[in-house]
Amino acid sequence: MPAAEKLYTLSREALLSKFQTNSSGLTDQEAEKRLGIFGLNHLTVKKRVSPLSIFLEQFQSSLILILIGAAVLVFFVWYFGERDQSDLIEGGLILAIVLMITVLGFFQEYKAEKAIEALKKLLAFKAKVLRGGREIEIDVTRLVPGDLVILEEGEKVPADIRLIEVSSLNTLEASLTGESTPVSKDEGTLGGNLEIADQKNMVFSGTSVTSGRGLGIVVQTGDKTEIGKIASSVAEVEEEKTPIQKRLDEIGRTLGYAVLGIAGVVFVFIVFFASETSSLPWLEKLIHSFVAAIALAVAAIPEGLPAVVTISLALGTQRMLKRNALVRKLSSIETLGSTDVICSDKTGTLTKGEMTVKEIFFDAASYKLSGVGYDTSGEFTLSGKKTDPKNLQPILEAGLFCNNSVLERDKIIGDPTEGALLVSAQKAGLSLKAQRTKEIPFTSDRKMMSVQIKKDGSYLVFAKGAPEILLEHCTQIIRDGKESLLTEKDKKNILEQTLSMSNRALRTLGFAYKKSALTEKNFESDLVFLGLQGMIDPPRTEVKPLIEQCNNSGIRIIMITGDHEATAKAVAADIGIKGESKSGAELNTLSDTQLDKIIQEVNIYARVSPSFKMKIIESLKRHGHIVAMTGDGVNDAPAVKKADIGIAMGITGTDVAKEASDLVLLDDNFSTIVAAIEEGRGIFVNIRKFVDYLLSCNIAEVLVVFFAVIFLQHQPLTATMLLWINVITDGLPAVALGLDPAEKGIMRYNPKRFQEEIINKKLWLEMMIFGVLLTIGVLGIYILNLKEGAAEARAAAFLAIVFFELVRLLIIRSDNKTPLFSNTWLIVAVVASFLMQIAIVYIPFLANLFEIKHIDWYDWVYIGVVCVLIWVGFEVIRRLAGISNLLETPELKTGSSKRLT
Repeated sequence: MPAAEKLYTLSREALLSKFQTNSSGLTDQEAEKRLGIFGLNHLTVKKRVSPLSIFLEQFQSSLILILIGAAVLVFFVWYFGERDQSDLIEGGLILAIVLMITVLGFFQEYKAEKAIEALKKLLAFKAKVLRGGREIEIDVTRLVPGDLVILEEGEKVPADIRLIEVSSLNTLEASLTGESTPVSKDEGTLGGNLEIADQKNMVFSGTSVTSGRGLGIVVQTGDKTEIGKIASSVAEVEEEKTPIQKRLDEIGRTLGYAVLGIAGVVFVFIVFFASETSSLPWLEKLIHSFVAAIALAVAAIPEGLPAVVTISLALGTQRMLKRNALVRKLSSIETLGSTDVICSDKTGTLTKGEMTVKEIFFDAASYKLSGVGYDTSGEFTLSGKKTDPKNLQPILEAGLFCNNSVLERDKIIGDPTEGALLVSAQKAGLSLKAQRTKEIPFTSDRKMMSVQIKKDGSYLVFAKGAPEILLEHCTQIIRDGKESLLTEKDKKNILEQTLSMSNRALRTLGFAYKKSALTEKNFESDLVFLGLQGMIDPPRTEVKPLIEQCNNSGIRIIMITGDHEATAKAVAADIGIKGESKSGAELNTLSDTQLDKIIQEVNIYARVSPSFKMKIIESLKRHGHIVAMTGDGVNDAPAVKKADIGIAMGITGTDVAKEASDLVLLDDNFSTIVAAIEEGRGIFVNIRKFVDYLLSCNIAEVLVVFFAVIFLQHQPLTATMLLWINVITDGLPAVALGLDPAEKGIMRYNPKRFQEEIINKKLWLEMMIFGVLLTIGVLGIYILNLKEGAAEARAAAFLAIVFFELVRLLIIRSDNKTPLFSNTWLIVAVVASFLMQIAIVYIPFLANLFEIKHIDWYDWVYIGVVCVLIWVGFEVIRRLAGISNLLETPELKTGSSKRLT
């Protein structure tokens, strides 16, 4: 197709001819053929992270570059000096260990990158298309030119589309034109040279439908769309660091400055006071001291901490995915665990989302329907006796025609409520045999929907909506099979019937109709009220114990629904949500100050407009709560975005709601929210564990080297030893810690525990205590072995510090009540670290490289005894200091929602 062709000037027939399609859409075979010609419908990603770029990024660390420079200096001394083999070995070892550090960093980041890419692929949106006369959902990437796409409120426009049918369609085109207000669309043919903003019969990829419905032909896909033409500058935005990563970066910088200062002091003392270097030439002594100081800095500064956090977050999102929670933003994981209020929709989240019409009120009589879910078999009864459903044809037809859902093989494509109306009509043998001519869509503000149809040569209007709203548009009612004047008594009776159904947890919709003319513009007036259909959406069986669990852990559950207040209260009572209730009408009279006063007592909000959800969130935030909010519609998007954790429905949610969210529930289930919070808490604890572990080890290494050089004028750990320790303790075990399972019963803790800083004052104190004890233990073993020679003393200290750091790992996991053998990868990492360390000491070739000797059996006894003494001493000091089990925070008593003091 010529790029300059003005598709907005073509008629419907010309478009169908041009794209070789018809009103039934393409066949599956033709669509596959065109997919091979035009390719997938997505924008070409201009910026991909390649494995090579990830590997090269490892060498951008200033410390790594300095370390390479230090190795070069050592080779320089070897080449121009006395060609001492020890210099050659030291330089080679430094480069080998640098390579190991960078390779380990590469695999960490590559794994995290692949995990995040896999999640992004799952965020693909769906499009409704007509294929061979059937309405189906497909992935938007498989759209091809000529496809007939059905557009509905809340959806992203998946391609450039020329409209051929429109019903009150409005789109938001700010992403393309900068216009911030919705644009009204129509299907009429246009002429002239029009800018994009003036092409009213076109909708464009990347924009969104704010209201109404439409049908159109895909005219361009992928890079050939209007947004694709300007997408060369729209390469993927660089991922922002999460709040935890930013805080850890700050901690790393602070530690870095402190360690560099200590490294400077160590450098000076080695040059001027260390007995081991006193016989070396000055240049060699300077370089030796410089390498030692740099190695200390590299070993002590936790430069890999943010990368390990990213891995933990990415792997955590994969665990959440297995529990049907799709994380859209890594930063949201940090907030999940600290959530203390969940504002949840009722339908489909707290309930099954399988609406079934159980009762129909028509012509002053109440009929019952049998059947469950979307099975079209069932009977109609009146006063317990089977009755002919043809008596109910007018109200059943209203539900059938005033409907945008599709029932296919007991599966609903569209809204579950509308699906229930289709089923009730099909139970009576009715089918859709009419042509829709106009539609005024349902919105959360209007609370009603109307359609005009052509049936048997006549035009009819059918409407459905909230009974109290619909009655305002009615002037007549069906009485004794005839249209009669609607009286105040009738209205009162209808509202009483509505309340009665609502008290039985039935969601109730009113229905009306009238005869119309094709040219009638305002066809929602002077309607004839038909009656009510009451449908049940039973609570999910697992919800009640989950809500009790949340209440016991200090997480407050608030139900916000568009249903009648009586229905909301009945469902809330059934599932265990306690507290006062308020309707939208009552809330609209309240000021922000008045809302703030009642917000702590009200847990049930009914007939609430989406705009008021924002006020509820803002009020809860003013009270200091961390709020999760669910939503599925276009009008829910602002509230979802405003919440600390925005949660969209994966099944019934609109594209707009999903884009505004942090988390998507793939099963629309409340239990998935609780599961996500549980995983979020586990991730928070894991991050705290390996941050604690890494910093504890780094602080200990700095103290050992610093005090040994200052007070003993010895260097018990050489540069290569420090770098090696950095690999086998800061590497494998630290990463494996991120795979620890969440503590069983972690939901019993107060959310305040997970709102703390990752490293609080008590944790800093604990790390310093352990660092001092480890320093005493390592230096004690070093001094005991000095009589055997410096090589053996270093070997003992080298082994001891690695084993003591692994003891720290066990203490941290014990504090968090993590079962010893619950993490296979951690066991493998620890065993591997242990064996590699043993190999360094007992394999002569490796021992010679590190300039150490194997140790005697009694040195193992020393190390074992000191391990026990460090553990016991650590516990005793913690108890005396009043910081025992500092990772524990008070649990909540069963049935209590207050934090213990």
